[in-house]
Amino acid sequence: MGKSVFVEELREGQQVEEIFLVSHLAQAETKAGKPYLILTLMDKSGEISCRVWENAELLAARAAKGNMVLVRAMAQSFRDELQLRVDDLQEVSREDPRVDPADYMPSSDRSTEVMLAELDRLIGSVEDKGIAKLLRRIFQGPLREDFSRAPAAKKMHHAYLSGLLEHTLSVAGLADKMATHYPQLDRDILLAGALLHDLGKVREFSYEQPPFDYTDSGRLLGHMLLGSEMVRREGEKVSILEQERLEQVIHLILSHHGRHEWGAPILPQTIEAIMLHYLDDMDSKVNYIDRLCGELSEPGMHWTDYQRPLERYLYLRKPDVEEEQRRDAQRIEPGDKKAAGSKKKKNISDSPQRTLF
Repeated sequence: MGKSVFVEELREGQQVEEIFLVSHLAQAETKAGKPYLILTLMDKSGEISCRVWENAELLAARAAKGNMVLVRAMAQSFRDELQLRVDDLQEVSREDPRVDPADYMPSSDRSTEVMLAELDRLIGSVEDKGIAKLLRRIFQGPLREDFSRAPAAKKMHHAYLSGLLEHTLSVAGLADKMATHYPQLDRDILLAGALLHDLGKVREFSYEQPPFDYTDSGRLLGHMLLGSEMVRREGEKVSILEQERLEQVIHLILSHHGRHEWGAPILPQTIEAIMLHYLDDMDSKVNYIDRLCGELSEPGMHWTDYQRPLERYLYLRKPDVEEEQRRDAQRIEPGDKKAAGSKKKKNISDSPQRTLF
């Protein structure tokens, strides 16, 4: 049966009776000591914050993180942000015929098959035989399948199924162009670093069912350490790969966040590592800003709310439908599944993080 109303379609004053997924639950008290709930509900189109003022203790048990809930609510604006004032909610089984998992799992608009073909083409362009063999060893079998499905982040950028593959190909494409523009770059090292820099995210996140979250090893070690271990383990099995070349690739993985305060265990110390850091940062920010543009209500120039990750307001333009369709047609290869003008809308502006990686 599926959903009839998605988060991105909600408008102020709208009465809502719909099934959503609980991605966050917190309990609080008013100044008078009365308990209330703060919920974040989601579907594949985005997230929305909610307040439950009545029967908070009773409804908290129904609204545990990861539960599907049938919500009866009113959409209203609070501090320039659309929220839901929830009057009642009921837990719904995931086996309920009204629940279609595809309605709650955001995914890339690009075809996975097309993206994997692009990945293989890039690997095939690597001239260093040892590095090429390393890449082929890694991007095969179950790991290839995991890599093609994983998100690139929990919330901040490319935070949807196949987002990791989409982000990786975007960074690798930029790396390919930069290697042409700056011939002093070692293209094979830079391209390998671009393709492998976020490999550890297949182990950092759990994404079999929404909402996306960190695994234990993801929290304890992080994707840079996980990814560098995975690459070293496979690299040591490639006899024709020079140890010094392997270490350069691993250096790019460990340093691509660029700063210690952004989680990088080491700073970039080669020209390829410096380049990868800026390409990764740029692609992450462009995806973040593109999604903010998708949240704008009308075509034209608009000021956003204060963006804490970027520490500034942004003056952005939402294209009209015809321009958006032209852009989509230009960047979508034949076979991609993206519908012209479609956008993923996420309420991402309130995150306190200062890096988008």
